[in-house]
Amino acid sequence: MRDRDDSGQEVSGGSSLTQHQNALKVLLNAFADVCEQNNIPFQLYAGTLLGAVRHQGFIPWDDDVDVLMPRDAYERFLQIAPQTLEPDVFFVQGENSAHWPMFFSKLRLNNTACMEKYIPKDPLMHQGIYIDIFPYDNLSDCSVVRMLQFCGSKVVIAKGLQLRGLATNSVLKKAVMQASTLIPGPVVRKIHEYVLNRTHPRTKMVHTFFAAGSMYQKNVFPRAWLEETVVMPFEGRGYPVSAHYDALLRRLYGDYRILPSEEDRKRKEHNFLVDIDRPYTEYLGYQRNQKIEVFYESIR
Repeated sequence: MRDRDDSGQEVSGGSSLTQHQNALKVLLNAFADVCEQNNIPFQLYAGTLLGAVRHQGFIPWDDDVDVLMPRDAYERFLQIAPQTLEPDVFFVQGENSAHWPMFFSKLRLNNTACMEKYIPKDPLMHQGIYIDIFPYDNLSDCSVVRMLQFCGSKVVIAKGLQLRGLATNSVLKKAVMQASTLIPGPVVRKIHEYVLNRTHPRTKMVHTFFAAGSMYQKNVFPRAWLEETVVMPFEGRGYPVSAHYDALLRRLYGDYRILPSEEDRKRKEHNFLVDIDRPYTEYLGYQRNQKIEVFYESIR
């Protein structure tokens, strides 16, 4: 079945953009409840932060939610949430867990489908509607080590994408992912730990190399930008955001208050199908029969 979302685009599975956003609100509210009840700090990030500042909710044509947490809070959430959230409703897809070889986490909604533009290598991977949960980590005060951290993150990312499967028309990305197959898993885990820089918890800067951006400059921030927060409304509820949101958004998007042109106000093209009424298990194998005409350029 096909329907049309609020931007006029066709959406497989009969789920409009508004319905998808409503499902994301359920996930975000559940995530925030766990964090607030257990004193776990987090904040809205990236396009979700932009939506809060500019629209007091979702960017009208967006179908994504990103949250950001310090590494220790992120790891506490991954320990507590599976014991707290209703298992029939929610699924915590923690980084480097069974059937999820990636370097960040997701909170998924059971009995829904979100079939992204790649062919999963693991048929047991959960593919329900999700929000992204990203950690931020300590960026070394030494410029040389900073670049080594950045390069190391690329190794970890390439390995995760290779194991999960990535659809790309980039010859370079394909080559890097293929090269990552030569690096043993234990070595990748050691590189990952190096990038986290746990032994220096009070560096001047922090990084989001394992979040959604690919460029160095858009992933490094003064620590205060992510440690100091204020509450801002998003879809009728107050959520923490960076107290330095203007500087942060300008780093990420430039002059973010200027709306894109009408033709650029469209849903991201990173899903083949979204269905809020039927589970992803009814669509297994669906991606194999689809042709990708527009590749979504994201590390995810």
